[in-house]
Amino acid sequence: MKLNAFGDVCLRTLMLLGARPDRQMTGRDIADAVGTPYNHVSKAILELKRRGALDVTRGRNGGARITPVGMALSIGALLRDLDTQTDIVDCTGQDSPNGHACPLLEGCRLRRSLARAREAFYAELDGTTVADLTGTDSLVRLPMPTLPTR
Repeated sequence: MKLNAFGDVCLRTLMLLGARPDRQMTGRDIADAVGTPYNHVSKAILELKRRGALDVTRGRNGGARITPVGMALSIGALLRDLDTQTDIVDCTGQDSPNGHACPLLEGCRLRRSLARAREAFYAELDGTTVADLTGTDSLVRLPMPTLPTR
């Protein structure tokens, strides 16, 4: 299983903000801290705001802050929602270079097995929240950039 890039950026953003829920950070600060281009982080912030996971304030003293909803967000549910890939393997040929469907498609059982494996992956993450990954008892300490005083 591989996370899509957008899901990865959303998780990095949540984990960074969840490590210090009292702190507000700008999109540029988040992008620098997680090593991701600003435009990708901006899209992630908008999506997470739409889900109620972030409070976003615009303007000179603006930024993003994680909400209690964001701290309680299920990692499995978030990644499942953000996963745009319909199958692990492209059996239909839509994304293949030659555009041909797999000749074994009609009687293939692998596709169903892979779908169950994908769901098991997400189900394992359903019980994990952002707070579990970033709470005070977390063994991993995320780097917090030093922000300029305003």
